[in-house]
Amino acid sequence: MVSSIVKMKEVSESLRKQNLTIGFVPTMGCLHEGHLKLIKRSLESCDQTVVSIFVNPTQFGPNEDLDSYPRQLESDIERLEATGVDILFHPSKEEMYPAGYKTYVQVQNISEHLCGKSRAGFFKGVTTVVLKLFNIVGPHNAFFGEKDWQQLAVIEALVEDLNLDVAIIRVPLVRESDGLAMSSRNRYLSSQERKTALSLSHSLQEAQNNIRRGTTSAKAISNSIRQYFLGKEGCEIDYISICDPESFKEKEQIRGRTLIALAVKVGPSRLIDNCIIEEF
Repeated sequence: MVSSIVKMKEVSESLRKQNLTIGFVPTMGCLHEGHLKLIKRSLESCDQTVVSIFVNPTQFGPNEDLDSYPRQLESDIERLEATGVDILFHPSKEEMYPAGYKTYVQVQNISEHLCGKSRAGFFKGVTTVVLKLFNIVGPHNAFFGEKDWQQLAVIEALVEDLNLDVAIIRVPLVRESDGLAMSSRNRYLSSQERKTALSLSHSLQEAQNNIRRGTTSAKAISNSIRQYFLGKEGCEIDYISICDPESFKEKEQIRGRTLIALAVKVGPSRLIDNCIIEEF
């Protein structure tokens, strides 16, 4: 395990001098099968795989779950060792954001919709920490899951606009056996809350079925999704978005490639899910 930025840079420089390809999977820990799928993709395609575990404080709002965000470093290390990860980078908050820290980077426009609209400062924190991690780890390839579709698009824009020498590899969303999108926050859920949380994936599946049957009104599809959450105790919809998957501008009619994205608070957990409607 490497906890020093200076040491991590030294390790990365040594690997590059040996012409070894570095794969990188940034995480906030509390690893699940979704993370492991990203890691396995890196292990399969890169000479060396670096995984970071860092709960990034700058992407949490003042009333969000930074202090209670699940942490299980020992079991995470065991999983990484069993999977064959080469290097764990686990810096402290003080290492990443020392006293007097004052520099942030922000992607405009696409970060202002969906999660960016309801979580002020979220994407500024994400893009800042990702840029820092890229500069520290120096990866050739970085692996991100499509569950965080908007976040992935923001990171792709960051890489393109700032001419970063790293390839962003998209990996499809991973679900539990019952359809719930995998998330570290799922462990917050009680058994009843988990049943309620299944409404996210079930409503998206029903939306896809309705579209296949000929419904193209975004408002009608949004209303059908909303019905899944009516009357469910401890459930609060943050947003239902039917939008362009690149610009994130809302659509009135579902024509061409379309993203349907949800954010719903179930009990203490804010959960997200999405699906892509391909052109038809």
